[in-house]
Amino acid sequence: MTKVGIIGASGMAGSAIYKLAAAQPGLDVTGIVRHEGKAKKVLGDDAQLLSGDIFVIIDSVLARFDVIIDAYGTNPANAERHIKLAEKLISLARKDKIRLIFILGAGSLQTGNDRHLFIKDIEKMPDSENWINTPRQQLKELQYLEAITDVDWVGISPAANFEPGPVSDYKLGKDELLFNEQGESKVTTGTVAEIVVSEILAPQYHQERFTVVNTGN
Repeated sequence: MTKVGIIGASGMAGSAIYKLAAAQPGLDVTGIVRHEGKAKKVLGDDAQLLSGDIFVIIDSVLARFDVIIDAYGTNPANAERHIKLAEKLISLARKDKIRLIFILGAGSLQTGNDRHLFIKDIEKMPDSENWINTPRQQLKELQYLEAITDVDWVGISPAANFEPGPVSDYKLGKDELLFNEQGESKVTTGTVAEIVVSEILAPQYHQERFTVVNTGN
């Protein structure tokens, strides 16, 4: 039985991953959440939960997991915590040989003829100053992870638009922002959950980041 912990299991991405993973034979899934009451409303009263501030939960409690998924979310003002959490998880994984799966952002993907980072386009979006700190910090998180060679980690960057929805046909890529045939760069939580669970059951990526876009409706 593979023990899986999902940080941020009551959030948009984390809840989709939790529900799909918990339905798989061979996976023992625990949601790691800040607010147990909110999580049970999202995941059900029978959800298996570990409640508390992830930065306070001691390593010996987290060490029981074989795989930890970082779907952590916070407000833009506190977005530096993405990097702090990555550092905490890398330190933990070094000691206890835990596989780490990070849900990253799209800002670190390349786009355009000049292959500039998509975060440059995000910065030009209306009102982006109110939330740009999150993609900026997630870019730094990936840059931090790319220097880690002694831990089994993988990062997943969604397409430009990441929204709730069921699994769809999809296409995978490496470092380039992907679009479907309609010129849309979007992916649903169901698709990301499908990919994450596939990576738990049959790992394909190691010490690298990849991306995904929905190609179907």
